[in-house]
Parts: sequence; C-alpha cells; structure tokens
Amino acid sequence: MQHARTRRPAASHWLAALAFLLCPALALAQVKIGLVLSLTGPAASLGIPARDTAAMFPTEIAGQKVQYIVLDDASDTTQAVQDTKKLIDEDHVDAIIGSSITPNTLAMLDVIAAGQTPTISLASSAKIIEPVDEKRRWMFKTPQTDAMMAGAIVEHAVARNVKTLAYIGQADALGETFYAEVAKAAQQHGIRIVANERFNRTDPSVTGQVLKIVAANPDAVVVGAAGTPAALPPRALKERGYKGLIYHNHGVGNRDFLRVCGADCNGTFLPASPVLVAAQLPEDYPGRRLALDYISRYEARYGALSVSAFGAYTWDAGLLLQGAIPVALKSAAPGTPAFRAALRDALESTRGLGDTNGVVNMSATDHLGLDAHARVMVEIRDGKWIYQPPH
Repeated sequence: MQHARTRRPAASHWLAALAFLLCPALALAQVKIGLVLSLTGPAASLGIPARDTAAMFPTEIAGQKVQYIVLDDASDTTQAVQDTKKLIDEDHVDAIIGSSITPNTLAMLDVIAAGQTPTISLASSAKIIEPVDEKRRWMFKTPQTDAMMAGAIVEHAVARNVKTLAYIGQADALGETFYAEVAKAAQQHGIRIVANERFNRTDPSVTGQVLKIVAANPDAVVVGAAGTPAALPPRALKERGYKGLIYHNHGVGNRDFLRVCGADCNGTFLPASPVLVAAQLPEDYPGRRLALDYISRYEARYGALSVSAFGAYTWDAGLLLQGAIPVALKSAAPGTPAFRAALRDALESTRGLGDTNGVVNMSATDHLGLDAHARVMVEIRDGKWIYQPPH
C-alpha cells in the first residue's frame, strides 16, 4: 500500500482547509502499524501465525485508513533492532507489534523508548514490561508473563507430590527469565531444584544435558523453550527412559510443535492460553466467547486445526489498538509524536477489554492487565491439547 498523499484544497475552499487543519480527527494521514515478527529461523512457528492473523486486521479504524508494515526479524536480536529502527525512522509508524520472542523484544526496548513509539510485544517474559519505568512505559504485551505460567506449573506439580525439579531451557533471555520464575515458585513451595541446563535454539541435540538431568533423578522436568526447538528435551528424555513429569513453557502453543514433538510429548503438560482449549472450557469462562470467535475466523481462512496461541496473542494486540486508536484520534493526527503519546496513554488506560485470554485491565504499573483466568493447564495427548480443570 502506497503512502497517502496530502490533498491540497482549492483556494475557494480555504475555510474547509482551515477546518481540516484544526481538527486532527479529520486528517487524511494513515495510521501506520509496524510488525516485527520471527518469520524465519528457529522461532518461525511463532511468527508465521502472527503474520497470518495480522492479515485479518481491519484496514480502517474509526474512519481512518490503517496500513500494516510487516518485517521479518529472522529470530535474531540484531535484525529485530534494525527492523525496529527502520519502522520508526523511515516508515514513521505510530505503533509496533512484536517481536515474537523475548530476546528480540528486550533488544528492541532502547530503540522503542528513544523513538517514543508504543509497542505491543508477543513474547512472554515479565521483564519486557516490568517495572514500568521510563523505558518500558512505551512497551505493552499480550501473552501471559513467565511468572504467571511458572506459578501454574509449580502449583500443578505440588498437587502431584513433586519434591524435586530439573530445568532445561534455551541459552537466551527466555531460558534465563523463565528459570528465575520457576526457581522462585519452586522455593516458595518447598521444591528442590536438582539440575539446571541450557541449550541453543539451533542445537541438533541435547543429549549431554539430558544425561545430567536423568542422573539427578528429578520428580519433574521443566522445559523453558519456545517453538519447535522445544521438542528436543522431551524427545531426549523419553529416549533415556525418563518416567517423571515433563512441563513445557507456554512458548510451544502451536501445532508445528505438536507435529515435531509427536508421541514424545504424550502425557506432558503446559500452562497455556485459553484459546488452545476454548471449546473445552466452561461456558462462562472469561475469554471463551472471543477465543471461539477468533478460532472460527482464523480457521475459515487458513484451515481446520490451524489456530495457535501466537496468532491469538496477535489478535489481542489488534483488539488493543482498535480500542486505543479512536481515543488517540480525538487529540492528535496520525504520524505525529502527539498521536503516539496519546496512543500510549490510551493503551495504558484500557479497562474491561475482552480478548481471547480474558479481560484486560491495564494501569500505569501493569502493561499486561490479565488475571489468573488467562492461563489454563493442558495435557498433550496424541497431538491434541486436553484441558485440565483445576482441582
């Protein structure tokens, strides 16, 4: 889509032109939304459903044309920063959605703060938005935090009399931050961590790390990884005859992961977005109706069983912007610093907004706005997610 050209009014219509200039809401400039997504590389299974969901976004909001500019960060932090700079400095976007993964989003923080551009991350770490300081005041997110999900894992493990725990995670910001939350929750519940291992997203094998874990004989293992690379640890654990519980990070909520992991993931658990099991939830569960609506729209376009949590997180980011853009338009025109600031303020003032994860109530200190209803525990069985009601 080409950039909109400013219309020059005829001299006989100077009064109309003056009214146009004095009323930002009537401006013809498009709202521009940039998306930094992991469309290639190890995290592609997260970014592709996000891109496909963005293709379903409205092209007009509150009477204003909206342009979406999608860039691939290739699952790489340096590329994510370059993409962000391009969107801000060259494309002059009003807001950004992305990145798909924690390391990339954290790398984008300085650029976003310097450019004062409101951004909605699709990644998990609480460090993306906490604390809401001068840098993070421009950053929001839609996925549940790692703290919320680590807590769900440990609560589930406690109910199954787990006393010892091992951790294997990616050797990046996601793996480190998720481990910190798992360790904190485990300590609070008297669970001892007996092994702590790392692997790279591009590693072909985790045999060495798994041998150390099996030797420690934990009651349960937590895998802190996202996308298809997260299939390596459960596969290696099953090959070594491990019989304990296996938990995943919520970064595996897509069917590409189920396909790659196959039977090795049968009987494993993960805390997940309600969208994965929306049809199995009680009728009055928060977010169920909107989750089913999103699933219906997505699968009508991309095929049955194609939905993933990462597409849903993107849909929720779109809902946030659809609520905030009309508010910002009342005070400033798109393409201006004033509009970006007004959009940031409108996002932070979001209250009672329903999305696929529940109800969003943001504040000056909470740029996620979700409660515990936004997480559910599911079991993987024969390539399906099965809802596990709380005991």
